[in-house]
Amino acid sequence: MIEKTKEVALREINKLPQESQDAINTLDWGSIAEEIGKKYLLNESETNDLQVQTLLVLIGLTDAEYFAQSVENEIGTSKDEAEKISEEVFEKIFTPINDVLVKNIKASGKSKNADHEQNINFILSGGDYSSFMGEKSDIVNGEQK
Repeated sequence: MIEKTKEVALREINKLPQESQDAINTLDWGSIAEEIGKKYLLNESETNDLQVQTLLVLIGLTDAEYFAQSVENEIGTSKDEAEKISEEVFEKIFTPINDVLVKNIKASGKSKNADHEQNINFILSGGDYSSFMGEKSDIVNGEQK
């Protein structure tokens, strides 16, 4: 990856929520994209463009749905080759990062100790946060009694 691209990638990834940063950093996605570029005989500039397009999806500036089209347009590959590159990037980069992100979010949700009764009390209280602090109160028509 070109040094300037690395700097931009690091800066933009650091702007993301911590869960996203952690998930993205579990993988050396830049090297993986470089390997994919070599496999499809992309030159250094085209490989850098592939890494940039990958980064744009990772940081949420480009929808993953349009990744193959971006590869085709920005790198100048055929539609078929862009689809193959896209499938491999999804398989080796996007899907593993997404799986880690989902796992981390689920794990962090379990540690908050919220239960259904707290959620119901919060809704019925009209936004009384004491329902999340373990304080039990009688709530009738949104008013604490």
